[in-house]
Amino acid sequence: MKKTLGVFFPLYTTTLLMLLGSGLLTTYISLRLTSIHVTGALIGAIIAANYIGLVIGGKVGHFLIARVGHIRAYVSCAGIITAAVLGHGLTEYIPVWVVLRLIIGLCMMCQFMVLESWLNDQAESNQRGIVFGFYMAATYLGMSLGQVVLMLQTSLGITTLLLIALCFALCLVPIALTTRTNARHMSPAPMELRYFIGAIPKVLATTLVIGMVVGSFYGLAPVYASMQALTTQQTGLFMAISIFAGLVAQFPLSWLSDRYNRTLLMRINAILLIVAALPLALVPHIDFPVLLVVGFIVSMLQFTLYPLVVALANDLIEPERRVSLAACLLMAFGVGASIGPLAVGALIQPLGGNILYAFFSLCGVLLVAFSRTVKEDESQFVQDAPLPHIPLPDSLTSSPLSPALNPTFDEQIIHDTMPPPEAAPDPVDDQPSETPAAEEPIPQGADPDEDTGLKKAHSML
Repeated sequence: MKKTLGVFFPLYTTTLLMLLGSGLLTTYISLRLTSIHVTGALIGAIIAANYIGLVIGGKVGHFLIARVGHIRAYVSCAGIITAAVLGHGLTEYIPVWVVLRLIIGLCMMCQFMVLESWLNDQAESNQRGIVFGFYMAATYLGMSLGQVVLMLQTSLGITTLLLIALCFALCLVPIALTTRTNARHMSPAPMELRYFIGAIPKVLATTLVIGMVVGSFYGLAPVYASMQALTTQQTGLFMAISIFAGLVAQFPLSWLSDRYNRTLLMRINAILLIVAALPLALVPHIDFPVLLVVGFIVSMLQFTLYPLVVALANDLIEPERRVSLAACLLMAFGVGASIGPLAVGALIQPLGGNILYAFFSLCGVLLVAFSRTVKEDESQFVQDAPLPHIPLPDSLTSSPLSPALNPTFDEQIIHDTMPPPEAAPDPVDDQPSETPAAEEPIPQGADPDEDTGLKKAHSML
């Protein structure tokens, strides 16, 4: 463990600083726009622009990293984000803020791609779970600390933006000084959206609904808190506790997900979400201590939905299509995270802040309906299904991009999808093999322990 911390400490430090700035920026924008009486629809549009940028960044990032390398791509994106953050202080013209959030989302996805592909490339298969465990801890800790910093602010002025810009500037330092620069070239994950729409339409629809819940929470929960007449400090505490709930929920869920039917777990989770969100949806004003407790429970439930649907999707899809599945799940989640803030933002002004948690309950009803139509028969599950427990905070970090950006997956997918060795040479060496494939139990150059290591890694996460 000490060796892992020492080797990857620069990347963990970079992640913490980057997510500290990102978490603080998301809450700051919502509160700042509410304070100047911007409509909920426009606030939702700005939040949606961030998620649209994240989805677009998945494609742009591959091109940028392949062209200039990991460090240069990260440094350039961090510089652009720092400038965009400061741009919020130059004008309060909302269309400009929409564009700035789009740019920030795009560049942040490129940064996540650098970090996750770097971690995947440098981590051994038997330590990948520990490596990504620390990575997720740094992620949630950074986002929670961002809300704590907000609690220390006396106003929502230029000082907060300077602190955010400072975080994005400082996150350059650890990654620029690291000597581990031999991360390999990445290949874009293939897209087979039409196939998955036909094969697992309800799972994709579930992923989209979950994206609507998570995107709405990060963008509009601060607005809800403001409408509850909470101070900036109380709002920061509410958001910090809610985000920390996401980290707490991952450990029991990882244990349950490996031992019980995931469709049943999804249904139970959705029902509990409906019940837990109802008090915040129906009670106009609620005491602050009660709000913290109920908000913590609701956040635990909503943050455990995405890992379950990713695991379920992988259960239903054969191994050679799982990299493509990762990209499609990311797209479905990103689309949902863009729709949710727009829909709730348009309703929050005329109907009040309680509509946010009413929306969560409604989404829970949809999730229950979808889960009842997903095939539960074990015969439908493919063999050798992985156990990917993937937490997901607001910026899609540790998203399905994690396996898609693992260079060893590209090699494995090529091997799985190539014709039999009788018709083609061994794809791993790019050289003809003198021994027939039928006599080779393990392909040349392959790591026989890699699949087992990946399963352990996902279950530890």
